[in-house]
Amino acid sequence: MTDDTPEIQFRSDVTVELVKASASDADVVFAARVSTLGESSLDDVSADPERSRGLINYLMRDRHGSPFEHNSLTFFVRAPIFVWREHMRHRITSYNEESGRYRELDPVFYVPGPERNLIQEGKPGAYDFVPGTSEQYQLVDSAVRASCTQSYAAYRSMLDAGIAREVARVVLPVTIYSSAYVTMNARALMNFLSLRTKREGSHFPSFPQREIEMVAERYEEEWTRLMPLTHAAFEANGRVAP
Repeated sequence: MTDDTPEIQFRSDVTVELVKASASDADVVFAARVSTLGESSLDDVSADPERSRGLINYLMRDRHGSPFEHNSLTFFVRAPIFVWREHMRHRITSYNEESGRYRELDPVFYVPGPERNLIQEGKPGAYDFVPGTSEQYQLVDSAVRASCTQSYAAYRSMLDAGIAREVARVVLPVTIYSSAYVTMNARALMNFLSLRTKREGSHFPSFPQREIEMVAERYEEEWTRLMPLTHAAFEANGRVAP
């Protein structure tokens, strides 16, 4: 490897930043009222959504989903590739991801932190995860660090030998971080949250992998701030996407 080789970094978190948004509870109200008011619904574009709390709850409860689509949230997300494999199964979301063909990938790798439960118990579809022993945590940490260090050394040696980036990247593990812009509306986000968070009171239980749940939790924080009435209705009706 050359002298300018970047230092390998290990992280146990994810980055989720709200880049821009056009999203409010009022967006739900004016979109819903066009069905009965026609052009008069334009008067509700800037209306106080608090007066329409009942309407929002009704739409959520009876699963009238389209009024929740007239908004947009764009996030910048940096997460391990194995998280992106699950995230991109949600095809009602738009993505633009960095490319290992066009840029040299940074040596940033995910390693589970001490708060990450390691032991899987239960049957498929109803797993529980419990903490491991100190020896198991040490094994995971050392094995991940050694494997990623070796893989990145192989990646850089191929780059230094003139091998194309799209070929050299094949040795990199799915624990390497990748970044992308993610854009979705509130209806798509509720679908994501219903599957990628585990909450008491959910009508349909979910058992997400912890690392994608970390992303979902940050999405939900930002969305709750922007659309508190819609989020409250989502919670009150069992966290079911309309």
